[in-house]
Amino acid sequence: MSGQADLLEYIDFRSVECLNQQPAHPIGNALKQGYREDQGLYLESDTDEQLLIHIPFNQAVKLNSLVIKSSGTEGRGPRSIRLFKNTPSIGFGEAENAPAVQEFELTEKELEGEPLTLRFVKFQSLTSLSIFVANNQGDEVNTRIQKIIIFGQSGETMNVADIKKAGEEEKK
Repeated sequence: MSGQADLLEYIDFRSVECLNQQPAHPIGNALKQGYREDQGLYLESDTDEQLLIHIPFNQAVKLNSLVIKSSGTEGRGPRSIRLFKNTPSIGFGEAENAPAVQEFELTEKELEGEPLTLRFVKFQSLTSLSIFVANNQGDEVNTRIQKIIIFGQSGETMNVADIKKAGEEEKK
């Protein structure tokens, strides 16, 4: 696969997890196709503004960009996010203090659906992506995310047994 594509088909939905989500507004609302297009469905934090989202993939992938949409949520859209790779068991304390692979301070314009460009060389061979939402735009009690789209490439592997020696021709 070349170029940039929605990696939805590579997400292992059975293992997706979101810490501090409201049961009535779970991660599937923002991540699953069909749900994430419905403006009435969204992911919302529960006890405070923080969210910790773990997204595992069913094969290694390479990430190019990320869309986090949260327009018209009256200050509840995420502001500070930190991204981690291949850390499926990270908790809130570690997500706040450990070095992130990349961090963003999101603007209202970016929350309208503008792609966040990732450092491509840092997001190779991912088996999982963790997104830590530290706070929101208006310092509100809850954070809302309407849509999350992950763009990149599958980590297709080449079968070494299929490689022919240089100069070897098909024998018929």
